[in-house]
Amino acid sequence: MSEQQGRIELVTLERSVQLTEQLGIPAILADRNIFRLLLRRPTLAKAVNELLYSLLYGAALDDRLRELVIMRIAWVSGSDYEWTQHYGVAVRAFGCTEEDLAAVRDWQNASHFGAREKAVLAATDETLAVGKISDPTWRQCRQELGSEEACLDLVASIGAWTMISQIARSTELPLETGTSSWAPDGVAP
Repeated sequence: MSEQQGRIELVTLERSVQLTEQLGIPAILADRNIFRLLLRRPTLAKAVNELLYSLLYGAALDDRLRELVIMRIAWVSGSDYEWTQHYGVAVRAFGCTEEDLAAVRDWQNASHFGAREKAVLAATDETLAVGKISDPTWRQCRQELGSEEACLDLVASIGAWTMISQIARSTELPLETGTSSWAPDGVAP
């Protein structure tokens, strides 16, 4: 896909590199369109980076479970950008398999998912549908995740990556140049 323009012009790559350095945002993010968009408002970019990093690194919620949540949000919300950004990193860095990621599309019928995966995916779907995790699902998450902190990270992760999905979709954020839509198979919701 060639670089396209969404509804809001991205900062130039050169400016993004300067701003990420000034703001203490990891340099690896300077070429990501989501940060090139958010850097139109540097304080917003910094705050979003800090929120996401607090949930990505050192959180009480298991990395693999968090990535399943993110991919489910991307699928349900139709966020191609979020799906393509997390697909590769979920496999390379956070313990997901390609089977896991394909299965989030229809997780209720995924035989290889256990009670932990199904609890967090149910929590994700409920939050996306009605804005809240039901009492039975909350109890299941609490039992499966083992701590209130992990449950809090689950809720925060659902909220944070739903926000990213909404930003990407509402601004019509383009995929990075050379990125294939709905990796790896092009199947969209």
